[in-house]
Amino acid sequence: MKKSFIRFLTAIVSAVSAMSLMSVTAFAEGEGQATTATAGGSFSGMLISMGLLLVVMYFLFMRPQKKKEKETKNMQDNVQIGDEIVTYGGMVGIVVRKGDDNVVIETGGEKNKIRIKTWAISENTTAKEKAAAEEKAAKKAKMTLSKEKDDSEDKKS
Repeated sequence: MKKSFIRFLTAIVSAVSAMSLMSVTAFAEGEGQATTATAGGSFSGMLISMGLLLVVMYFLFMRPQKKKEKETKNMQDNVQIGDEIVTYGGMVGIVVRKGDDNVVIETGGEKNKIRIKTWAISENTTAKEKAAAEEKAAKKAKMTLSKEKDDSEDKKS
């Protein structure tokens, strides 16, 4: 659905820009009163095409970025003790203590403890592994259910 919406918006922008290009061409060829009327038309066409361009830019760039930021913030707020995390700096550690805006992680073979800010957490590998395992289990259950359904249909035949 997203791709079809993007194609639709692209078609609208190209149609409006073609209309404004035609009015600019008419402006260059016209004389006298027609020149002034066409100039107003080309300006309004240009404003419409700029507005449509801004709408397309919002849906292509700004909206997905805000959605990703919201998901990242949610992940950072839901870090729990015992989760393995990766920071933006590339450090990997296990959460030992969690505060309001600080997290203490234990990293390395010597069990060094480092205090970091929650905004510095880029990935929660424990949560990612849990989600992947749940997805795999759901897919396996769905396949088992479909096999059982196929077997019961075969027995009925």
